Amino acid sequence: MNDKVVFITGAKGGLGSFITRRFLETGANVVGASRSISQQDFPGPNFTALAVDFTKAAAVNDAVQSVITRFGRLDVLVHLLGGFAGGQTVAETDDATWERMRDLNLTSSFYVLRAAVPHLRKIRQRTNCGHWESDCSRTASPTRAYITFKAALAMLVRTVALENKDAGLTANVILPGTIDTPENRRAMPNADFSKWIQPRDVVNLVLSLTADRASKITGTAIPIGGSNV
Repeated sequence: MNDKVVFITGAKGGLGSFITRRFLETGANVVGASRSISQQDFPGPNFTALAVDFTKAAAVNDAVQSVITRFGRLDVLVHLLGGFAGGQTVAETDDATWERMRDLNLTSSFYVLRAAVPHLRKIRQRTNCGHWESDCSRTASPTRAYITFKAALAMLVRTVALENKDAGLTANVILPGTIDTPENRRAMPNADFSKWIQPRDVVNLVLSLTADRASKITGTAIPIGGSNV
Protein backbone atom coordinates (compact mmCIF):
# COMPACT_ATOMS: atom_id res chain seq x y z
CA MET A 1 0.00 0.00 0.00
CA ASN A 2 3.02 2.28 0.10
CA ASP A 3 2.19 5.67 -1.47
CA LYS A 4 -1.32 4.63 -2.50
CA VAL A 5 -4.10 7.13 -1.78
CA VAL A 6 -6.85 5.75 0.47
CA PHE A 7 -10.06 7.63 1.25
CA ILE A 8 -11.80 6.40 4.43
CA THR A 9 -15.23 7.67 5.45
CA GLY A 10 -16.23 7.33 9.10
CA ALA A 11 -12.51 7.26 9.86
CA LYS A 12 -12.95 8.38 13.46
CA GLY A 13 -15.61 5.81 14.36
CA GLY A 14 -15.20 2.67 16.45
CA LEU A 15 -14.11 0.42 13.58
CA GLY A 16 -12.90 3.35 11.49
CA SER A 17 -10.16 4.21 13.96
CA PHE A 18 -8.70 0.70 13.75
CA ILE A 19 -8.83 0.64 9.95
CA THR A 20 -7.39 4.12 9.58
CA ARG A 21 -4.41 3.31 11.83
CA ARG A 22 -3.73 0.08 9.96
CA PHE A 23 -3.70 1.76 6.55
CA LEU A 24 -1.38 4.44 7.92
CA GLU A 25 0.98 1.70 9.11
CA THR A 26 1.21 0.36 5.55
CA GLY A 27 2.62 3.67 4.34
CA ALA A 28 -0.49 4.69 2.40
CA ASN A 29 -1.54 8.31 2.10
CA VAL A 30 -4.76 8.22 4.08
CA VAL A 31 -7.49 10.83 3.84
CA GLY A 32 -9.77 10.24 6.81
CA ALA A 33 -13.18 11.85 6.75
CA SER A 34 -15.87 12.14 9.42
CA ARG A 35 -18.36 14.78 10.44
CA SER A 36 -15.86 15.86 13.10
CA ILE A 37 -12.18 15.00 12.73
CA SER A 38 -8.78 16.72 12.97
CA GLN A 39 -5.12 16.07 12.23
CA GLN A 40 -4.55 15.43 15.93
CA ASP A 41 -6.80 12.36 15.82
CA PHE A 42 -4.19 10.47 13.75
CA PRO A 43 -0.86 12.30 14.03
CA GLY A 44 1.49 11.54 11.18
CA PRO A 45 2.77 12.95 7.89
CA ASN A 46 0.71 10.59 5.71
CA PHE A 47 -2.68 11.47 7.23
CA THR A 48 -5.06 14.16 6.03
CA ALA A 49 -8.24 14.97 7.97
CA LEU A 50 -11.43 16.08 6.24
CA ALA A 51 -14.55 17.16 8.12
CA VAL A 52 -17.47 16.22 5.85
CA ASP A 53 -21.24 15.94 6.14
CA PHE A 54 -21.80 12.93 3.89
CA THR A 55 -25.55 13.51 3.73
CA LYS A 56 -24.87 16.60 1.57
CA ALA A 57 -24.03 15.92 -2.09
CA ALA A 58 -22.05 19.13 -2.58
CA ALA A 59 -19.94 18.49 0.50
CA VAL A 60 -19.11 14.95 -0.68
CA ASN A 61 -18.21 16.17 -4.17
CA ASP A 62 -15.93 18.83 -2.68
CA ALA A 63 -14.27 16.28 -0.39
CA VAL A 64 -13.45 13.85 -3.20
CA GLN A 65 -12.24 16.67 -5.42
CA SER A 66 -9.95 17.89 -2.64
CA VAL A 67 -8.34 14.43 -2.53
CA ILE A 68 -7.72 14.56 -6.28
CA THR A 69 -6.42 18.12 -6.12
CA ARG A 70 -3.93 17.25 -3.40
CA PHE A 71 -2.75 13.81 -4.55
CA GLY A 72 -3.75 13.64 -8.20
CA ARG A 73 -5.34 10.21 -7.80
CA LEU A 74 -7.50 7.92 -5.70
CA ASP A 75 -6.64 4.23 -5.32
CA VAL A 76 -8.89 2.89 -2.57
CA LEU A 77 -12.24 3.90 -1.08
CA VAL A 78 -13.25 2.44 2.28
CA HIS A 79 -16.76 3.54 3.23
CA LEU A 80 -17.55 2.96 6.91
CA LEU A 81 -20.03 5.73 7.57
CA GLY A 82 -23.47 4.73 8.79
CA GLY A 83 -26.01 5.09 11.54
CA PHE A 84 -28.19 2.82 13.66
CA ALA A 85 -31.73 2.98 15.00
CA GLY A 86 -33.49 -0.03 16.41
CA GLY A 87 -36.63 -1.35 18.00
CA GLN A 88 -39.27 -0.04 15.62
CA THR A 89 -41.48 -2.05 13.28
CA VAL A 90 -42.50 -0.64 9.90
CA ALA A 91 -45.82 0.55 11.36
CA GLU A 92 -44.03 2.26 14.27
CA THR A 93 -41.31 3.98 12.24
CA ASP A 94 -41.72 7.75 12.01
CA ASP A 95 -40.61 9.86 9.07
CA ALA A 96 -37.60 11.32 10.89
CA THR A 97 -36.16 7.87 11.71
CA TRP A 98 -36.78 6.59 8.17
CA GLU A 99 -35.12 9.62 6.59
CA ARG A 100 -32.16 9.55 8.99
CA MET A 101 -31.47 5.87 8.29
CA ARG A 102 -31.84 6.47 4.55
CA ASP A 103 -29.47 9.43 4.56
CA LEU A 104 -26.77 7.87 6.76
CA ASN A 105 -26.79 4.34 5.35
CA LEU A 106 -27.77 4.65 1.69
CA THR A 107 -27.83 8.21 0.34
CA SER A 108 -24.39 8.98 1.76
CA SER A 109 -23.02 5.85 0.11
CA PHE A 110 -24.54 6.84 -3.22
CA TYR A 111 -23.00 10.31 -2.97
CA VAL A 112 -19.55 8.89 -2.18
CA LEU A 113 -19.65 6.30 -4.95
CA ARG A 114 -20.95 8.75 -7.53
CA ALA A 115 -18.14 11.17 -6.74
CA ALA A 116 -15.31 8.63 -6.33
CA VAL A 117 -15.89 5.98 -9.00
CA PRO A 118 -14.88 8.15 -12.00
CA HIS A 119 -11.52 8.82 -10.32
CA LEU A 120 -11.04 5.21 -9.25
CA ARG A 121 -11.57 4.14 -12.86
CA LYS A 122 -8.74 6.35 -14.06
CA ILE A 123 -6.07 4.36 -12.23
CA ARG A 124 -4.51 1.89 -14.65
CA GLN A 125 -3.76 -0.63 -11.93
CA ARG A 126 -6.54 -2.33 -9.99
CA THR A 127 -8.49 -0.11 -7.63
CA ASN A 128 -10.89 -0.95 -4.85
CA CYS A 129 -13.96 0.45 -3.17
CA GLY A 130 -15.46 -1.33 -0.19
CA HIS A 131 -18.41 -0.86 2.11
CA TRP A 132 -18.83 -2.39 5.54
CA GLU A 133 -22.13 -2.94 7.28
CA SER A 134 -23.81 -4.99 9.99
CA ASP A 135 -24.92 -8.50 9.13
CA CYS A 136 -28.45 -7.76 10.39
CA SER A 137 -29.28 -6.78 6.81
CA ARG A 138 -29.41 -10.54 6.15
CA THR A 139 -31.91 -11.32 8.90
CA ALA A 140 -35.46 -10.49 9.98
CA SER A 141 -34.51 -7.99 12.67
CA PRO A 142 -36.89 -5.57 14.40
CA THR A 143 -34.67 -2.67 13.21
CA ARG A 144 -36.69 -2.29 10.00
CA ALA A 145 -35.56 1.07 8.63
CA TYR A 146 -31.94 0.25 9.34
CA ILE A 147 -31.92 -3.14 7.63
CA THR A 148 -33.92 -1.87 4.67
CA PHE A 149 -31.27 0.65 3.70
CA LYS A 150 -28.37 -1.63 4.57
CA ALA A 151 -29.80 -4.27 2.25
CA ALA A 152 -30.19 -1.64 -0.46
CA LEU A 153 -26.59 -0.58 0.10
CA ALA A 154 -25.37 -4.11 -0.54
CA MET A 155 -27.17 -4.11 -3.89
CA LEU A 156 -25.76 -0.69 -4.73
CA VAL A 157 -22.21 -1.92 -4.18
CA ARG A 158 -22.84 -5.03 -6.27
CA THR A 159 -24.16 -2.81 -9.06
CA VAL A 160 -21.00 -0.70 -8.92
CA ALA A 161 -18.94 -3.89 -9.15
CA LEU A 162 -20.77 -4.97 -12.31
CA GLU A 163 -20.64 -1.55 -13.93
CA ASN A 164 -16.91 -1.14 -13.40
CA LYS A 165 -15.51 -4.64 -13.86
CA ASP A 166 -14.11 -3.60 -17.24
CA ALA A 167 -11.86 -1.05 -15.52
CA GLY A 168 -10.47 -3.54 -13.00
CA LEU A 169 -12.26 -1.80 -10.15
CA THR A 170 -13.46 -4.12 -7.39
CA ALA A 171 -16.31 -3.37 -4.99
CA ASN A 172 -17.29 -5.52 -2.03
CA VAL A 173 -19.36 -5.45 1.15
CA ILE A 174 -18.27 -6.95 4.47
CA LEU A 175 -21.03 -8.07 6.84
CA PRO A 176 -19.60 -8.37 10.35
CA GLY A 177 -21.51 -9.34 13.44
CA THR A 178 -21.10 -7.26 16.58
CA ILE A 179 -17.56 -5.88 16.75
CA ASP A 180 -15.73 -5.57 20.06
CA THR A 181 -15.23 -1.81 20.18
CA PRO A 182 -15.33 0.48 23.24
CA GLU A 183 -18.49 2.10 21.87
CA ASN A 184 -20.30 -1.24 21.60
CA ARG A 185 -19.22 -2.27 25.09
CA ARG A 186 -20.64 0.94 26.50
CA ALA A 187 -23.88 0.49 24.56
CA MET A 188 -24.31 -3.20 25.56
CA PRO A 189 -22.58 -3.62 28.93
CA ASN A 190 -24.38 -6.88 29.77
CA ALA A 191 -23.47 -8.67 26.54
CA ASP A 192 -21.09 -11.60 26.29
CA PHE A 193 -18.06 -9.87 24.77
CA SER A 194 -16.34 -13.19 24.11
CA LYS A 195 -18.82 -13.82 21.27
CA TRP A 196 -17.99 -10.58 19.52
CA ILE A 197 -15.67 -10.14 16.55
CA GLN A 198 -12.27 -8.62 17.19
CA PRO A 199 -11.59 -5.44 15.17
CA ARG A 200 -8.30 -6.88 13.89
CA ASP A 201 -10.21 -9.64 12.08
CA VAL A 202 -12.23 -7.10 10.12
CA VAL A 203 -9.16 -4.92 9.53
CA ASN A 204 -7.21 -7.88 8.14
CA LEU A 205 -10.02 -8.71 5.72
CA VAL A 206 -10.27 -5.10 4.58
CA LEU A 207 -6.54 -5.00 3.88
CA SER A 208 -6.63 -8.31 2.04
CA LEU A 209 -9.39 -7.11 -0.28
CA THR A 210 -7.26 -4.15 -1.36
CA ALA A 211 -4.29 -6.36 -2.25
CA ASP A 212 -3.48 -7.30 -5.84
CA ARG A 213 -4.07 -10.97 -5.05
CA ALA A 214 -7.76 -10.14 -4.46
CA SER A 215 -8.24 -8.70 -7.95
CA LYS A 216 -10.85 -11.33 -8.87
CA ILE A 217 -12.97 -10.79 -5.76
CA THR A 218 -15.70 -8.28 -6.58
CA GLY A 219 -19.45 -7.88 -6.15
CA THR A 220 -19.40 -10.02 -3.02
CA ALA A 221 -21.04 -9.71 0.39
CA ILE A 222 -18.74 -11.38 2.90
CA PRO A 223 -20.12 -12.29 6.36
CA ILE A 224 -17.82 -12.47 9.38
CA GLY A 225 -19.04 -14.30 12.46
CA GLY A 226 -22.59 -13.71 13.56
CA SER A 227 -24.73 -11.20 15.36
CA ASN A 228 -24.65 -12.72 18.84
CA VAL A 229 -24.60 -10.23 21.67
